[in-house]
Order: sequence, then C-alpha cells, then structure tokens
Amino acid sequence: MLVFRQLFDPTSSTYTYLLGCSTSGEALLIDPVFEQARRDAALIEELGLKLKLTLETHVHADHVTGAWLLKHKLGSCIAVSAASGAEGADLYLQPAQQMPFGARHLEARATPGHTGGCMTYVLDDRSIAFTGDTLFIRGCGRTDFQQGDARALYRAVREQIFSLPDRCLVYPGHDYRGLTVTSVGEEKLYNPRLAESIGENDFVGYMTNLGLPHPKQMDVAVPANLKCGKPEKTTTLDPDWAPLTYTFGGIWEVQPHWLEEHLRDVQVVDVREPDEFNGPLGHVPGARLVPLGSLMKRVEELQKEKPVVTVCRSGARSAQATVLLGKAGFDKVANLSGGMLRWRAAGHAGEGGRV
Repeated sequence: MLVFRQLFDPTSSTYTYLLGCSTSGEALLIDPVFEQARRDAALIEELGLKLKLTLETHVHADHVTGAWLLKHKLGSCIAVSAASGAEGADLYLQPAQQMPFGARHLEARATPGHTGGCMTYVLDDRSIAFTGDTLFIRGCGRTDFQQGDARALYRAVREQIFSLPDRCLVYPGHDYRGLTVTSVGEEKLYNPRLAESIGENDFVGYMTNLGLPHPKQMDVAVPANLKCGKPEKTTTLDPDWAPLTYTFGGIWEVQPHWLEEHLRDVQVVDVREPDEFNGPLGHVPGARLVPLGSLMKRVEELQKEKPVVTVCRSGARSAQATVLLGKAGFDKVANLSGGMLRWRAAGHAGEGGRV
C-alpha cells in the first residue's frame, strides 16, 4: 500500500508531500520547508519510514527548502532538476527519470515556465501528479522571473500534465484558499488560465499583465535554495540540554530513563490535580505540583535558566503545559514521554502512591 500525507506550511502556503511504501518502509518527500523539518522528521519516524530522497519541484522563491536539514537529520539524499542550477544535490534529475521507493516509483517530467527547472512528479500508475508551481488549482505559477516563460509553461502543461488521464489527481505546490487537490479533467475544463479552450496567445497575454510584486522572501529564499537549503551557519537547531525527541504534534519529549538520571539538573513540574499527585501513581521524586489550570498564574515560581520537565498521568496535559511555558519565554522545556503511566510501568522510583 502507498503511504501518503499532504502537509502544509501556513507561512508560505506551501504543500509538502510524503509518499512511502508500506512494504519496504522507503519514503520520498516533495518540497520540504526549512521551518517544518522537525515536524516532517517526526512524522516519518512515527510512521516507521526511512526517508530515501527529498525532491524539489523547482528552486522556490517564497520559502527555504528543508532538504539539507533532513539530509543531516535522517540521512536522506537531495534530488533536484538538472536544469535548476542548484548546487549541493546528490541527484540531478533528467526528464523521464524514475525515483523508486520500495515497490513504487515517481517519474520526473520537465515542466518549465514558472522557472527554467520546474518538474512535475507522476506516480507510477499515473493516478497522482505533483505539479509544484506549474499548475495550481484553477491557476498556475507566475512566469515573470527565474527564467520564467509563459509559452513554455503553456506547452508543458498541455504536453506533460494534460496528457495524463482525466482522473489523475493533481496536488499543487501551493494553495492560498485552503483547497487541497484537483484533477487533470477538472483543470482541462475549468482552469481560467489554462483550460483546453484557451489559446496560447491568450494565456501569454494574461500572464504578461499580472502585475504581481515579487515574493517577500525571494532575496533570501532563492540563494539558499540554490544551495539546497544549506544555511550559512550549520550549527544544530535542536535543543542540546537533553537527548530530546520531537513529536509530529510539535512537542519536545524526554524519556523516563534520562529523567531519572538527571533529576537534580531539571525542574520537574507535575500539572495534575492534588488528588492525582498523591494518588495511586504517586509522583516523580522532587516534583513540584502546579496544576495545569494555575500554571500561568504561578509561572514566576520557576527558573527560566534551568530546564523544565512537565509531567501528568499520560503526557497529554503536560504536553499542553510545554506549549504554555514556551509562550511564557521558557526555551528549555520538555514533556515526560508517556507520563506517570510509563514512568511507573518502567519501574522507576516514585514518591507516594503504589506500583
């Protein structure tokens, strides 16, 4: 079976796509975003996949790719179009080249016009196409910078995308209205710029007179993406005060065995109610009881310079506590993975309660 997830970056309205083979566990990631690399890595790990390749549909002007970060975190390789002009990739794709992941593969199709190096990726059975900025839902990418060419885009859509079956689903690189998917048949009928009834000269005239301002992040994003997202300074962006893991839900977690060995180095904050704190599960030795409902009122009792580990019964309430503390200016905060249920099940020492 195909593992498929559509992910979204709200800042740049960018879609990132994860495809995996459930048999082999191999996966590909299309158009990762730098700021979302932790999220993407967490999802890949939680689904039990191994990231083989990150793929770029083009050199983006509105966000920096997460390809370099994911390569150094997960060991994935970076693939870009040979016509992109980017440096630092592991694989430079040619038209019709296939990228296997387990029993499945994607085919690269050159679809220039938005930029000179745009590519569309088509699933092996032609049921799905990932069109980047070449074809949007009822629209298309602009053609006025980065070797843009309206005539090339028009012809690429006709030859490489509209030649796919009408039922083929089209997943774009962006959408600014909350739409998620379309189909080849729909766009051939209803795309106001590129429908089959629209001639090439009409399209060129339309695109020539868009009058759009350049993307706000263009001066930063394009140079960074020409280096596959490698930052000027390559120090880690992850917290280094503990061996933390990052969940797909956006929460940093610490494991029980590490916490038991470092109780003196952190502030343990139990956010349950008093009857739970002193109930059957007991509490972590030395923990401070601060119920979640009163946490923000008592936040001054905690030291910002000393790491905080939040605890509850299962890890749910304490996960929310890390969010609240982060908003309050605490940058060294983690949730105890699995809460007191896991702490006790693993046989760790506790105060009060009973095993």
